[in-house]
Amino acid sequence: MTTSEYEIFLIVAPGLEPILADEARSAGFDVQGTLPGGVTLRGDWDEVQRANLCLRGATRVLVRLGSFPVFHLAQLDKRAHKFPWADTLRPDLPLRVEVTCRKSKIYHAGAASERIERAISETTGIQINAKAAQVLKVRIEDNLCTISLDTSGDSLHRRGMKLATGKAPMRETLAALFLRACGYDGSEPVLDPMCGSGTFVIEAAEIAAQLQPGRARSFAFEQFAQFDPAAWEQMRQNATTPRATDQRFFGSDRDAGAIANSTANAERAGVADLTTFRHASVSDLRRPDTPPGLVIVNPPYGGRIGNKKLLYALYGSLGQVLRQRFSGWRVGVVTNEPGLAAATSLPLTPAGPPIDHGGLKIRLHQSKTLP
Repeated sequence: MTTSEYEIFLIVAPGLEPILADEARSAGFDVQGTLPGGVTLRGDWDEVQRANLCLRGATRVLVRLGSFPVFHLAQLDKRAHKFPWADTLRPDLPLRVEVTCRKSKIYHAGAASERIERAISETTGIQINAKAAQVLKVRIEDNLCTISLDTSGDSLHRRGMKLATGKAPMRETLAALFLRACGYDGSEPVLDPMCGSGTFVIEAAEIAAQLQPGRARSFAFEQFAQFDPAAWEQMRQNATTPRATDQRFFGSDRDAGAIANSTANAERAGVADLTTFRHASVSDLRRPDTPPGLVIVNPPYGGRIGNKKLLYALYGSLGQVLRQRFSGWRVGVVTNEPGLAAATSLPLTPAGPPIDHGGLKIRLHQSKTLP
C-alpha cells in the first residue's frame, strides 16, 4: 500500500456522530462529514493508526478500499475477481469476510460472501477463515458494494484497562462522548456518585492527563503488510507520557465491590494519583474541596437493573443532594426513562438523541449550572 490518502470511516453509536466529528476535528483530523453510524475522514496510513490510538469515541476504524455498483450475484462475482485485493491484503494471513446487504437487489449476505471469498482465494491464494484477525467488511446498500478493511480488531472500547466490571457497565467510548457532550475538556473536576467500575471518572482523568486511549492494546493493523513497527512504537511512546494536571476526579458507590473495582481499574490506567473512590450512598455524597465542575452519572434504570417504579425515590434523592450541595456544578444524567430524569427535579435542558446501549435506548439529560 502506498502513502496516498484514503477514505477513513469511524464507526460510532448512531446519534453521536456530531460529537465524534467534533472530537476528530479537535485532534487535527481532516473530517469530511458524517453518515448514519459514522464519521468520514481523509488521511494517510499514519492517520489511520493515529485514529485508532487517540480517538476516544470511535468504536472502530475502517479504511475504504473501493466500491462498485452491483445488481446481481454474477456481476458481483465478476467484479470481485477484478478487484485489486493484492494491493492491500497480506497473502500469508487468513481473512474473514463479513457482508451486510440492505435495500439492494442482492439481499442474501451469505451468497454474496461466498462469491467474494472465492474471488479472493482464487486471485490471491489467501485462506478464508471465520476466526481470522484480518477482517474485510463488505456493505451492499442501494446496489453499491463498498469494501473496507477493519484496522482496529477488537472494538476500541476494549482498552485493556478496565478488567474489573459490575452490572451493566458503561462502555468507555460512550462515556467519552457523553463527557464531551457535557462540555468536558479536561479542565475541571468530575464526580460520579454511582461510579460502578469507574468508567466516567477514569475517562475524565485520562482526558485531563492527555493519556491516549489505545496506548496499552494491540490493533489489527499491526498485522498488515504496510505496518512499520518502529514508527508505530514512536507514535505510541509519545502517547504514554501523561501531562501534569491539577484537576482531581471523584467516584462513589454504595457497593464496596464497585469501589474496589474502580480503584484497581484506575491503578491499571495510570490515573490512581488523580482519582479518589469512596464507599458511600447518594445521601452521604460529599462536595469535593475543588472549584465547581461536572457531576455525571449513569444510575440504575428500568430494564437494566431492577423495577423502575422503585427507582423514582433514588433519582429524587440524587437530585435533592445535588441541588443542596453542588451549587455551581453542571450535571449529566444518563437514563432510558425521561420520567426518571425528571424525578431529579434538576433544571434539565432537552435530552440528547437516543443511543443504543445493551438493547435499550438511553439519553443524556443535562442540567444547567445549579444555583
